[in-house]
Amino acid sequence: MKSTGIFSNLKSDFPASIVVFFVALPLCLGIALASGAPLFSGIIAGIIGGVVVGALSGSKIGVSGPAAGLAAIVLTSIGTLGGFENFLVAVVLGGVIQLIFGFLRAGIIGYYFPSSVIKGMLTGIGIIIILKQIPHFFGYDADPEGDFAFFQVDGQNTFSEIFTTFNHIQPGSALIGMIGLAILLLWDKVLTKKAKIFQVIQGPLVAVVVGIIFFIVTQSNEVLAVSASHLVSVPVPTGVSSFLAQFSFPNFAAISNPQVWIVAFTIALVASLETLLCVEATDKLDPHKNVTPTNRELLAQGAGNIISGMIGGLPITQVIVRSSANIQSGGRTKMSAIIHGLFLLGSVILIPNLLNKIPLSVLAAILLIVGFKLAKPGLFKTMYNLGWKQFVPFIVTVLGIIFTDLLVGIGLGLLVGIIVILIKSYQNSHFLHKEGEDVDDGKVKMTLAEEVTFFNKGAILKELDRLPEDSFLELDVTKTKYLDNDIIEILDDFMHKAQERNISIKLVSERGEIVNPHSFHEFFNSPRKAS
Repeated sequence: MKSTGIFSNLKSDFPASIVVFFVALPLCLGIALASGAPLFSGIIAGIIGGVVVGALSGSKIGVSGPAAGLAAIVLTSIGTLGGFENFLVAVVLGGVIQLIFGFLRAGIIGYYFPSSVIKGMLTGIGIIIILKQIPHFFGYDADPEGDFAFFQVDGQNTFSEIFTTFNHIQPGSALIGMIGLAILLLWDKVLTKKAKIFQVIQGPLVAVVVGIIFFIVTQSNEVLAVSASHLVSVPVPTGVSSFLAQFSFPNFAAISNPQVWIVAFTIALVASLETLLCVEATDKLDPHKNVTPTNRELLAQGAGNIISGMIGGLPITQVIVRSSANIQSGGRTKMSAIIHGLFLLGSVILIPNLLNKIPLSVLAAILLIVGFKLAKPGLFKTMYNLGWKQFVPFIVTVLGIIFTDLLVGIGLGLLVGIIVILIKSYQNSHFLHKEGEDVDDGKVKMTLAEEVTFFNKGAILKELDRLPEDSFLELDVTKTKYLDNDIIEILDDFMHKAQERNISIKLVSERGEIVNPHSFHEFFNSPRKAS
């Protein structure tokens, strides 16, 4: 029997955790800077997000850390509440509210985001990562890492920052950025296919080591030297006492302030929505099609925010940038998230001076690769070919994220998606009928109704996930006139899991019967389908 424990895939998880560590490090520091909080608070959130949330979460490949989507809220709230210690009370209370959300099973909300919006979110984030990393790649670091909003904290916007960059190119940063990018491409496209050693030793680690060597060698060179402002900037403690002094603790005397409770609820709501969106997106990216229990995720995030707030950390969410880097690097279980958190902890204790020799342009090169893999150009054509009902919410989400911020862009896409569904279909309360599940012969019949939309995702996903191993599913779609693309994707994903669980599928339609169809997508989107 194949081992499925969290230690069974260390050969995949350990290299992936190194990549996630190098992606997470500048984002932890940059989000803290953009939030007007102590730099170490971002590191704390990254450690707790990796170790605590990673251990408690039911997600195998999701990675949590400080939330870029909350940076503006944090920045405003620290001033409104009269200091960082008062703000930490709101973080702790926000975690408690998230626990309540989890116990109330509010995680089901995550199933009601249409696939077109989720794909738009992934693509939009990929594009915004690329646009935001271009200045850092060329050595212009006026805007902190992790500021993903269109209107930036440095007073520029995403595009004006790029134009300004070309007047401030730093030769050393740009050169080592290009060298780092070349190493990453060589590793990804050539060397990993040549020998296993190149799969164990990750390209980002080599790029970072070369970056450190470049910094040391060129320190005295007037042209190529990389100045401190273009390097990672981790707080360096001089001893145990100065390290411990970096931790802050909540001032619970502020708990009676109504504004603290308003901020706490805002943190809980925004962090929960951002997490649920990320869960849906990472499950879609996951090549093994694992299904993350959303209510457990809310409980894990709530526990993480309570602990983070108690010791001076920023609010935490599951983060798509880290999670996608984990997936792209071959992470298989939650150990990659946990180990990356341990790397963050160990590095700021043992080697902060070495970390501060890493050029930001090298880390920008790593993020450029992550962004490109999220925003593959071919996806635009794929979504267009699916029809306007899929393409319009997709493109609205992409543009909304680029020209506003993550949550506003998703909100716009979701609004358009709902309008499209209301125009083209109505929700049938009898969308799913099951029979035979109480008969002890392993056969289950599911009959889909005339209209099945993304509103039905949660219930169908739950019923499919409940099917026992070695069973036989008869899926009857003879009455189905409209089947949303989201449901087709669920069926295709389930087909992958069905093979692992030895579940046979018989598709019954007006066009005949098919046992274990090769692709539901090809079947339902063929020219002869009803629409």
